[in-house]
Amino acid sequence: MQEYDIIVLGTGFKECILSGLMSLSGKKVLHIDRNPYYGGESASISPIEELYKKFKVPGPGKSMDRGREWNIDLIPKFFLASGQLVKILVHTEVTRYLDFKIVEGSYVYKAGKVHKVPATEEDAHTSDLMGMFDKRRFRKLLLFALNFDVRNPRTYQDVDPNKMTTRDLFCRFDLGLDVMEFTGHAIALHGSESYLDQPCVETIRRIRLYSESLSHHNTSPYLYPVYGLGELPQGFARLSAEYGGTFLMNRAVDDIVMDNGKVKAVKSEGKLFHCKQLICDPSYVHSRVRKVGRIIRVICLLNHPVKNTHEANSCQIIIPQNQLNRKSDIYISVVSYAHNVASEGRYIATVSTTAETSNPEKEVQPGLELLEPIMQKFVSISNLLVPNEDGSKSQIFVSRSYDATNHFETECEDIKDLYRRITGSELCFGGSQRHSSHNSDEK
Repeated sequence: MQEYDIIVLGTGFKECILSGLMSLSGKKVLHIDRNPYYGGESASISPIEELYKKFKVPGPGKSMDRGREWNIDLIPKFFLASGQLVKILVHTEVTRYLDFKIVEGSYVYKAGKVHKVPATEEDAHTSDLMGMFDKRRFRKLLLFALNFDVRNPRTYQDVDPNKMTTRDLFCRFDLGLDVMEFTGHAIALHGSESYLDQPCVETIRRIRLYSESLSHHNTSPYLYPVYGLGELPQGFARLSAEYGGTFLMNRAVDDIVMDNGKVKAVKSEGKLFHCKQLICDPSYVHSRVRKVGRIIRVICLLNHPVKNTHEANSCQIIIPQNQLNRKSDIYISVVSYAHNVASEGRYIATVSTTAETSNPEKEVQPGLELLEPIMQKFVSISNLLVPNEDGSKSQIFVSRSYDATNHFETECEDIKDLYRRITGSELCFGGSQRHSSHNSDEK
C-alpha cells in the first residue's frame, strides 16, 4: 500500500502547477492521468493530423504535409509579462524549461474594425480610437494608475479606491464611452460590465499591470511559449519529478475512496493509493461540480495574417460585448510559425466566448469574419464547470473549467484560491525558492 500526502488527478495546466508547488514545499505527490498525454482539456495537439481526428474532420489535405511542425493548443491563453503566472514560473524556476516570445500586438474591435489598444502615452497620442480631448484625459488616467500605490494614500489624488466605483473614477477623468469601453475591456481585461459598479481599486491595479507588462517589450504586454502551451504542464511535471513526485500516465481512475466524508484513497487499475488530500479537474468528479455556462471555441487555420493587425505574426483581439449587444466579450488569439506552433506562413487563430444563446456558432460569427479567408475550422462547445464546495470537509479540491478569456489572469485567481484552500496559506512569491541568485532569461 502506498501513502502520499497529495494525489493529483489530471495533468491540466492548473493541476500541474499545483503539483509542482506542493512537491516544492516538501509534500509527497502522486500524479495520475487517464490520458497518455499531458494537458487534459488544455492539451496541445501534434501532429496536425491528430487535430482533424479529434474533431472528426476529414483531412488534412496535402497542403499540410509537415504535420509535425504544428502544436495546436486547444485552449490558447496568453501571459501578461508582469502577471501572476510569470511570477509563479520565475518563483518555481520552470522558466528553465521554457522559452517565451512576445506576442506582436494587442487590438480591440470597434464599429466593425480592429484598432491597436493604446496603453502608453505615445500610443494614446497616435490612436485612432479617440479624439484630441479624449487622448488628454486618457493619458491623465494612465499616469494616475501608473503612479497609484495602495500603500501610499498620497498617490490617491482624493480618490478613495475602496469606496469609489470605477464608473465614478471614469467620470472623474471625464472619459467618453468609447474610452471607457477599451480601457475596461482591452486594458483592464474585464469580461463584462459589472466592474463599473465595483470599487475602482481592482481596475486601477489591472490598468497598471497591463502598462507594466507593456513596458517590458513595447509591442504588446503578452507572452506566449515557443512550441505552445503544451510545454507548461511538462515543465511543472519535471519540477515535481525533480522533487520526488511520481507520475502515472495512461491510467484509469476507478474510484475515489472516502472515509467519513473525507478522501482516503484513489483506486486505479485495482491498486489503492492512499492520500490526505486530492486535487483534480472537474472531469474526474462529476458529482462534485455544477455547470454554470457554456464556452464556444473555434480554432481556425489561416494562411495569412489577420487584416488591420499590421501583418502581426501573433496578436490578441478583444471584441467588447457592447459592440455586438452581448453580455460577454469575444476573444481572438492569433499565433503562428513565429512561435513554432505552425508550418511556415501558417497561422492559428482561436475565437472564444461564453455562449449566451442556443446557437453559439452564430454568436462568434463577427469574430470569424475578421479572420477570412479561413482554410479550416474546428468548433468545440464545452461546459463551464465549477466545484460545489470548497473542499474543506472532503479535502477534495476541484479546479474550475477554463473560461473563455485568452489570457491567464482569471486562471491564476483559481490557482491562488485552490492553493489557499489546500494549504491554508497565501501563495506568495519572494524570488526563487532554490537559491538566492536567480537570473530570469526572458527573451
